[in-house]
Amino acid sequence: MLTQTVRMLGRLGETVVKGVAEMGFAAVLLGEALFWLAMGRRREQPVRLAPIVAEMTEIGLRALPIVTVLAVTIGIMLAIQGIYTLRMFGAESQVVPGIAFSVVREFAPLITGILVAGRSGSALAARLGTMRINQEVDALQVMGISPVRFLVVPPLVAMLVMVPSLSLWSILVALGGAGVYVSSTLDMTFAAYARQCLEMLTLGDLAHGMGKSFIFAVLITLVGVVNGASVSGGAEGVGRMTTRSVVQAISAIVITDMIFVFLVTR
Repeated sequence: MLTQTVRMLGRLGETVVKGVAEMGFAAVLLGEALFWLAMGRRREQPVRLAPIVAEMTEIGLRALPIVTVLAVTIGIMLAIQGIYTLRMFGAESQVVPGIAFSVVREFAPLITGILVAGRSGSALAARLGTMRINQEVDALQVMGISPVRFLVVPPLVAMLVMVPSLSLWSILVALGGAGVYVSSTLDMTFAAYARQCLEMLTLGDLAHGMGKSFIFAVLITLVGVVNGASVSGGAEGVGRMTTRSVVQAISAIVITDMIFVFLVTR
């Protein structure tokens, strides 16, 4: 019994140490990425615009259809549930504030972050893992090219641009979908719904949602890069780390969202 306890504590300690080491590695990567973004031109290794645009296209434009579908679904779902709940109190007309605040401050950034993490974060981890197995990262170092500048900065910049942009689009689409359902169910025009949303929301509410989306963008990139750089064991290792990247990114997004809301609403 004592031996099993010691072994369990030993495994727990190893897991904690490994987690702290990965967070430290992620912090170093972020610092190096910001350094190359600011000082790359002076070091004669500027960050090229072409790979950033390619990443933005992959992360943002190609994700637009699925983001639109999910945003409309979330908006309608919130409207249905809100009207059903408030109908018990005879206050269906008060559903608009609940929809507006929920979409702008929580659901649109959260759903967008989770979707990008599952779609683009996993692809980033798989790509970097494959390059590591094929020793392409080592080849970059031999040629005098910084792997961080070449492999990390473009997706980081693209994420910082496209995740907030997709979140803003999700807000508009989700509110529009909810408005269509509300106007067709209650005695309220779409114009009245839109006017009530604008009256209830403030720039602070929008900044709340957009601020979280910037944090999610950084988390998705760092989790994908750290897991991709940790690949070992061939194709099986790539698959394992890709799955791990998705799980860690989504977990980090949800936990960070909770902490952010707790701190901001105090």
